[in-house]
Amino acid sequence: MKLSREELKGLMKGKLMQAGLHEDHAETTAEILMWAHERGYYSHGAVRVEYYSERIFKGGITVEPNITWKQTGPCSGILDGDNGIGFVVAKEGMKKAIEMAKENGIAVVGMSNLSHSGSIGYYTEMAADEGLCAISFCQSDPMAVPYGGAEPYYGTNPISFAAPTADDRKVVFDMATTVQAWGKILDKRSKHQEIPADWAVDEHGAPVTDPHKVNALVPIAGAKGYGLMMMVDIFSGILLGVPFGGHVSSMYHDLSEGRRLGQMHIVIDPERFCGADQFMKTMSACLDEIGKIKPAPGFDKVNYPGERAKMRMDKAYATGGVDVADELVEYLKGEPVHFDRYDHKNRFAD
Repeated sequence: MKLSREELKGLMKGKLMQAGLHEDHAETTAEILMWAHERGYYSHGAVRVEYYSERIFKGGITVEPNITWKQTGPCSGILDGDNGIGFVVAKEGMKKAIEMAKENGIAVVGMSNLSHSGSIGYYTEMAADEGLCAISFCQSDPMAVPYGGAEPYYGTNPISFAAPTADDRKVVFDMATTVQAWGKILDKRSKHQEIPADWAVDEHGAPVTDPHKVNALVPIAGAKGYGLMMMVDIFSGILLGVPFGGHVSSMYHDLSEGRRLGQMHIVIDPERFCGADQFMKTMSACLDEIGKIKPAPGFDKVNYPGERAKMRMDKAYATGGVDVADELVEYLKGEPVHFDRYDHKNRFAD
């Protein structure tokens, strides 16, 4: 089924409010979920509303958090989210980082004690919209085996960076440090599709193609991805004094408990280095050159990070709206009676 942006965002906001989230926080959460969904990042879009709604309904997300800011230096600070909805805390943290970077040239802002904050490319793009460069790290619960291991220890631990150009293009890169994010496993389950053999392993550490038999994900590029996920956990976990590695709380076990996650934004003002004008002009030239590179067999062109996402979004709205599964629309339109569908004994439940 195809829905307009306003229709889908309104349905998501309404369901979050049915679960108990206040309107302003539901608006922010729905907007960021919409940002992901319309770009084709379906695993971080509308499919997540059911999870967030159940956690909100069961008290695992504080609906009236006391979010506090502590500036620890001219270029650093920590935002304590008090277990509030992660989207709101992460967005507020980026606002602080942007303000600080504009004033002092660079900002390092940590966010502690927040819940899941969705696709973190949204937050780095906020900085690019202001003519700044940004990188963001976010830890997650143990669901990936370290290189050489058969038991999960780190999470998907995503990394995002973004940069502006002299035109309307923006580089926005957002990736999990695993071959695929856990949301992609959920997406394949919901569509009753198999997964590639290099995405995940079973309880013995062997590759698996049945998404229902997944016990853990695997890091990208073996030892290299393992090193990256450790880096993310150090910057967004250990450095902020929140649970780290195997101690990070599960996303799915007990939805009545808070998560105490950590996230880190680093924002840089190009004006303090080569100069903003030169930086953005050079960025545009770089993307022009990349676009002229001879494509490999099977490819139409070489895209810059974020380009295909924008193309998917533009195509969706040019052809009647974004695609949403019928059963998901039915859930979003339904009465607030189904807030107990996750099996908390198994973090990899359907």
